[in-house]
Amino acid sequence: MKNKFIDFLLKRRSITAKKMRSSTIKKEDLENILKSGIRVPDHGALSPWKLIVFKGEARKTFGEVLKNSFLKSNPCASSEEIAFEKNRFMRASVVICVLSCPVKHKSIPVWEMQLSLAAVCMNLLTSAQSMGYAAQWVTEWYAYDKDVLNALGINDSSQKVSGFIYVGEKINDPIERVRPNMSNLTSFWKN
Repeated sequence: MKNKFIDFLLKRRSITAKKMRSSTIKKEDLENILKSGIRVPDHGALSPWKLIVFKGEARKTFGEVLKNSFLKSNPCASSEEIAFEKNRFMRASVVICVLSCPVKHKSIPVWEMQLSLAAVCMNLLTSAQSMGYAAQWVTEWYAYDKDVLNALGINDSSQKVSGFIYVGEKINDPIERVRPNMSNLTSFWKN
């Protein structure tokens, strides 16, 4: 029996934010992307994450934060570089910031919470792609920048940006890339 979901996973490919454009994402689609994004294994049902969604004008407004922070670290930046940073979020229809917010727990280690968080990022990415949208999981300089983190409301050193999930429209279908060789990475334990 053919399994369409497995076929999708075997062909799944991210499209870089540079190769997508902003278009309308249906409200229902975005809700489903967000709902499916948080349906992950979560030991203790702690939900050690937060999602911040940038859409519409919020992408442009946050672009000012990115531009100003970039300029602080790069005062000699060219006008093209400054414009790129200012318009970074405008390439996508929606950008979802995924925050790691570990919860103090007597028996569940932070590592397990981080694993759950990575699953959130992957679920957001996969659900958007399964609906035909272009999507990419990105962590770049702004995921670690103090001013950007402050603008996101992160003032607790235990909180971190796990990624920005860009969702938009495909300009072109992605070209396949070299994939890991499963036999080089997999072994079957024998006693």
